[in-house]
Amino acid sequence: MYSHQKWKWCSWSQIATVASVIVLVSLVHLFLGPVVPSFDSFNARQAQNLCGPSNESITQQVSQEKKEAVVVVAFDRRFPADLHGAVVYRNASWKSEIGQWLSSCDAVAREVDIIEPIGGRKCLNDCSGQGVCNHEFGICRCFHGFNGEDCSQKLKLDCNYEKTPEMPYGKWVVSICSRHCDTTRAMCFCGEGTKYPNRPVPESCGFQINTPVNPEEPKMTDWSKPDLDIITTNSSKQGWCNVDPEEAYASKVKIKEECDCKYDCLWGRFCEVPVQCTCVNQCSLHGKCRGGFCQCDKGWFGTDCSVPSTLSTVGEWPQWLRPAHLEVPISDKNVPGSLVNLSAVVKKKRPLIYIYDLPPDFNSLLLEGRHFKLECVNRIYDDRNATIWTDYLYGSQMAFYENILATAHRTLNGEEADFFFVPVLDSCIITRADDSPHLSMQNHTGLRSSLTLEFYKRAYEHIAEKYPYWNRSSGRDHIWFFSWDEGACYAPKEIWNSMMLVHWGNTNSKHNHSTTAYWGDNWDQISDERRGDHPCFDPRKDLVIPAWKVPDPFSMRANYWARPREKRKTLFYFNGNLGPAYDKGRPEDSYSMGIRQKLAEEFGSSPNKEGKLGKQHADDVIVTPLRADNYHKDIAKSIFCGVFPGDGWSGRMEDSILQGCVPVIIQDGIYLPYENMLNYESFAVRVSEDDIPNLINTLRGFNETEIQFRLANVKKIWQRFLFRDSILLEAERQKASYGHEEDWAVQFSKLKHDDVFATFIQTLHYKLHNDPWRREQQVLNKTKDYGLPQECLQKTI
Repeated sequence: MYSHQKWKWCSWSQIATVASVIVLVSLVHLFLGPVVPSFDSFNARQAQNLCGPSNESITQQVSQEKKEAVVVVAFDRRFPADLHGAVVYRNASWKSEIGQWLSSCDAVAREVDIIEPIGGRKCLNDCSGQGVCNHEFGICRCFHGFNGEDCSQKLKLDCNYEKTPEMPYGKWVVSICSRHCDTTRAMCFCGEGTKYPNRPVPESCGFQINTPVNPEEPKMTDWSKPDLDIITTNSSKQGWCNVDPEEAYASKVKIKEECDCKYDCLWGRFCEVPVQCTCVNQCSLHGKCRGGFCQCDKGWFGTDCSVPSTLSTVGEWPQWLRPAHLEVPISDKNVPGSLVNLSAVVKKKRPLIYIYDLPPDFNSLLLEGRHFKLECVNRIYDDRNATIWTDYLYGSQMAFYENILATAHRTLNGEEADFFFVPVLDSCIITRADDSPHLSMQNHTGLRSSLTLEFYKRAYEHIAEKYPYWNRSSGRDHIWFFSWDEGACYAPKEIWNSMMLVHWGNTNSKHNHSTTAYWGDNWDQISDERRGDHPCFDPRKDLVIPAWKVPDPFSMRANYWARPREKRKTLFYFNGNLGPAYDKGRPEDSYSMGIRQKLAEEFGSSPNKEGKLGKQHADDVIVTPLRADNYHKDIAKSIFCGVFPGDGWSGRMEDSILQGCVPVIIQDGIYLPYENMLNYESFAVRVSEDDIPNLINTLRGFNETEIQFRLANVKKIWQRFLFRDSILLEAERQKASYGHEEDWAVQFSKLKHDDVFATFIQTLHYKLHNDPWRREQQVLNKTKDYGLPQECLQKTI
């Protein structure tokens, strides 16, 4: 067999032709050999000549492969444990049993041969040019505003709700429009008759603004009255649709300040500069990003155009499909360009993950139709097409999705997969819940949590009906990501058997109700008939992963994570909203489940509205709502840092770890990132909510050895709280496309230890061989090659 990735210039329409020639000259293969023939050296030479010149030679693989060395694992060996019983594997302190298995088995895992199917099915009418063909199934994924089997049906997505005498443009919705509505996306533009018809007119831009009598009160928009001044050519009035950018920048004309460039793919105060839109993996450089939906090049498909079809060129295949040994099926009807499928044998390490190519309603359409460019994504692009990372709190969902699509652990072979990922973007569903009438919450009584549950249930119904994999395990090998404040609390009951990835690990052992102060996200009102009676988090099957943090090259260069003990003068530090007792504090008593309020009452270092400090305030204790000039530096000056909830999870755990501070966790019954996998006693401190008054006495009770021990372990694991690999994927794309290599890319390229995704993969590998339900299933799969010594499998096979 031959390593066909060497055929760099050979497309699969050409290979089909080659295969036809080989049928004629190799009848022995056809009649006496295997059904799927391999190319011998003669045929390889013929193929090379037919496909054109190549700079790389085609080398024949040795038929008698060298036998791999036998690895024997001694499970009776006791791996060294730290002061708190943790077993260290790859610089992290794991729970003893987990660390021992990883040290014994994950460390010696070898690659196995996996047959990857490469599809070549065609779609009806090539999706009419309004969608992307999934060549595995021959099904179209239609762009925003189009539908039907061949995407030929044009939808009418209104910007406005039905009008009434009082509200001629309907009731408020983000897409509300007094000018021209693009009904393929429910987006508002200046329209015909203006100098700049394609300039956005988002939301209040198109309506009259009432100025309050009291200048300290906010302006109010009258949604019943259009603002005709935005189309004025009178420079003394606040215009928009006919304003020349040059004149506006020179302050020669007035502009309406409520009008701005909110839509993606545009830059400049007047949206005058077209820029790169934000798509998943930027379409893997095999397509064009159209507002969030990847329009793939011929021969490619998938949400991010990363899946090759038989029409693709092998030399351009992604790393997770290389190197590949190809097997081309022969048919008596084989003609050039008619190759329906082929198989690529690729060496991979388990665990293997199959990613569903869901209908675009669950991902691509949500991205394409968004009304604010900063929604749903963790980056946008400036006028140089350089990356601007955002502080969107839920950016981890985009980062994780991009990572899992590009990982070497991805497989297209569902029969070989160990896990199945279902890509539903809940953060985008929730932030877009009020965007336009077609995303209406009218049937959900205003509850974004209820709307989101419905999306997940529809995704479940789709995969259960269209694929065979769900029913094999009742969904227990499936993975869903819930990134919002309370994680999987409102997951539909049908999918609860699955593994949930969340930021909020509430077991409901104490807080057995919705903890958010936002009524629209409250899940208490969702019926048991839809939600069931499950907790928000089950540590036996689920995993809390870190939240997104903006890549900060300054903090990286400053090495805050490595700041030594002698430079950490503050005993305890917390900076954040402390509730209604402080100016601009959240007014709800239920905010943070009252934890931050109790902390401030005891240790507040800034005066509250009554001018009072905390009852136990101290010079080396900082508890303040006043954001410092250099928040990260202040954390890096501290030994211990507070980790408390907000409306569910908050990013304080990540802030602490990334600045090398020992996290102090106060949230009973709620797991933090990896807490059911890592040994938290080695690098963190937990204090019960009832013990808040004793917090500082508890911290002062730690001796210097314990403090140094925890600080040292924080330094070892901090990269596991970064989405490094996802960030480096973007760095590679920028360098390949534009030659950009920004400071953040340089700094992150220096990081070499395991990050968020590597930790996730290690967790899956352990679960693959140690989850109790797997034991029965793997007895039936003795023929599957797991790439592990027998000792690692004896518990399950």
